[in-house]
Amino acid sequence: MNLRLSLISHAPTAAMRAGRIPADDPLDARGLTDAQAARAHLPLAGDALAFVSPALCARDTASALGFTATVEPGLADLDYGAWRGLRLADLAADMPDELSAWTRDPEAAPHGGESFGQLVKRIGEWLDALNVAPGHATNHTRDIVAVTHAPVMRAAIVHVLGASPAIYSRIEIAPLAVVTLQRSQRRGWTWQPSSR
Repeated sequence: MNLRLSLISHAPTAAMRAGRIPADDPLDARGLTDAQAARAHLPLAGDALAFVSPALCARDTASALGFTATVEPGLADLDYGAWRGLRLADLAADMPDELSAWTRDPEAAPHGGESFGQLVKRIGEWLDALNVAPGHATNHTRDIVAVTHAPVMRAAIVHVLGASPAIYSRIEIAPLAVVTLQRSQRRGWTWQPSSR
């Protein structure tokens, strides 16, 4: 059996629009409207198995998209440690060296939370734990949907490509973007860029 995993980044939050680091913010009315509008345009199978990050914004997004999703701790956002809820502009003014290191070095975690390198390892373990059952016909594909966060999706792409985590800052993931990954017994994980 093959797997097709559609990772969806949560809808925009008020914190994102204010340039703040996430702090488990829910979607506001604008974010909910964006998610509901995106529902009609998502190219997803109706019988897909659905997972969601524990974060409020991801759960709100999954609900607005019409998914009854199982909360999956492995899809949690990057742990921002002491920087949760802080404005990036304030960090740039108060801790420019630390912020610079964090945006350039995938192993840096000056906030005391999780480094991007640690996130790649965590999401890689979650991806690799999704089973492709041996003995099943390889032409059958199981669809999975996971509503999560842009950093998690960046980490998934880095893992699947076997790329250096140092490229993370070169991957842009917009709110409500979809990244499709496929896994087969023969080829393992591959990234399939969207054809929309």
